[in-house]
Amino acid sequence: MVDARRGVVYTQTMWKAAVTFLLLACSAAQAADDDDLVIPPVTYPALARHAQSVEGFLPLEWRIESQKTGDLNGDGRDDVALVLRAMDDRNVIDTRKRGGPEQFDTNPRILMVGLANAAGGYDLALENHTLIARTTEPSQQDPLDPNGVQEGGIDIKKGTLQVTLGYFSGNMGHLTYTFRFEQKAFKLIGYDRVDVERFKGIMTQISINYVTRRMKRSVGSISDDKDKSTWTTLPQKPLLTMQQVGDGTEFKAVPR
Repeated sequence: MVDARRGVVYTQTMWKAAVTFLLLACSAAQAADDDDLVIPPVTYPALARHAQSVEGFLPLEWRIESQKTGDLNGDGRDDVALVLRAMDDRNVIDTRKRGGPEQFDTNPRILMVGLANAAGGYDLALENHTLIARTTEPSQQDPLDPNGVQEGGIDIKKGTLQVTLGYFSGNMGHLTYTFRFEQKAFKLIGYDRVDVERFKGIMTQISINYVTRRMKRSVGSISDDKDKSTWTTLPQKPLLTMQQVGDGTEFKAVPR
């Protein structure tokens, strides 16, 4: 199978084999509830509107967690997408009573884009606090954890910004959002999701192109390749901005 928008080539057999291995390797135990867990509130700083370098966008006590470059507005210059993360020790808490780690990092993130300025430096084009939601539940995977069961991250491909969020709780899988910069905003043009019911081994794949309004849904089992696929034409709707998407792990992909 080939995903033309991302240039990824894979087979269902390969993916299902990998998922099967992960299901066997991961414990099915769930953390117990604990009313004593307190998540500290956070305040997001405002980013600079222009900076001569990527470091110029960094607020005090924040770091660059991830960085990708590529042309996002078609002017031939490399723009930059950054994931910034706070470094506040007060947001690293002990969650062992809930079966979590001793140092559970709840520090928030900011997803930002700087467009290259012809005169030098970058102009802030995106500052988003919601798509990559703050991790506050120790029994769930951090959506960008590079060592997690389902890895997430950001990328710039073919002039689009792609954000992949991994998750592992009752179910496991990943979601990829594809955004295109137009009319001074990042509009959602693509959505891809692979979801596995861990205890039943049922795998559901959804791929949506919001420009053509076509959605493919495939349902099968990780134990075989006998998937059933259906195609649907979605109703005409304006493209959503990233801000309108909100929390990427809670977004309802099919418009009503």
